[in-house]
Amino acid sequence: MKKCFLYPGQGAQYPGMGKDLYDYSDKIKKLFKTASESAGINLEKLLFEGSEEDLKPTDKTQVAVTLMNIASSMLLKDEGIESALCAGFSLGEVAAFWDAGIIETDTLFYIVKERGRIMEKASRVLDSPTGSPGMAAVIGLDYDKISSVIASENMKEVFIANYNSPSQIVISGTDKGLLEAEKILKDAGAKRYIRLKVSGPFHCPLMKEAEIEYKEIIQKIKYNDPVKKVFSNVTGNLVTTGDEAKQLSSQQLTKTVLWVNEEKHLLEEGVQMCIESGPGSVLTGLWKSVGGDIVCYPAGTVENIIKLKG
Repeated sequence: MKKCFLYPGQGAQYPGMGKDLYDYSDKIKKLFKTASESAGINLEKLLFEGSEEDLKPTDKTQVAVTLMNIASSMLLKDEGIESALCAGFSLGEVAAFWDAGIIETDTLFYIVKERGRIMEKASRVLDSPTGSPGMAAVIGLDYDKISSVIASENMKEVFIANYNSPSQIVISGTDKGLLEAEKILKDAGAKRYIRLKVSGPFHCPLMKEAEIEYKEIIQKIKYNDPVKKVFSNVTGNLVTTGDEAKQLSSQQLTKTVLWVNEEKHLLEEGVQMCIESGPGSVLTGLWKSVGGDIVCYPAGTVENIIKLKG
């Protein structure tokens, strides 16, 4: 059966995540140690003792979620469950590039640590007395409608960040921009408007300085050509070379995540099962809008992984 691993991004984190994987596998314990040393963070303490607020800063979130994505993937493979294709949502794309052999394990957590640090720094520059920049999910309006409203209302501090599903779009912006957008988009017919638990306005032009700095960091890192099919958030298409992956990695910080496009291309590639390798079930839910009879299964816990093995 042709399987695809889907790796979640920021927003999937929760306190206590990964404790069962840690207790189940010595290999995962070693992974925690490697990640903690690379990131300079005690990840056991952060994940198992920290609060939701402790996990929220993006420099911590990115390392924690990536650790869980890789831990889940490693355990799946140890249980004999392998991916033929892979894709990652936002931050999850880093894990997908690792799965595809583009990024090597010994540089993975350094890259994620630097990505998170740079994005957190760029986000804090945009803090204001009224609040911090961030992101919001808009339910019930399609991509074209939201694009039209943003343009017609001349909303200069709000941008489309994620094309999650045909009826769920995520926008990024300043605190002022997001507050104004809530009323405007609800008036335009949005059914729900949900501020997300992230600390910055990701995947939009407000991250331009972060893109420039991140590009400089990863220029020094070797990106291999992929050993399996993997898709880009920026284009929605297959990534064919390591050099292309490196270029797209920095562009991703300021470009819209075209997740729906990636899902459609996975179906065209003949995928027969998707597995969400990482915390939560956000991507499992999003897959339902385009996947048809092909099912996506969450695999962020030992229990779920063992069920897939059976």
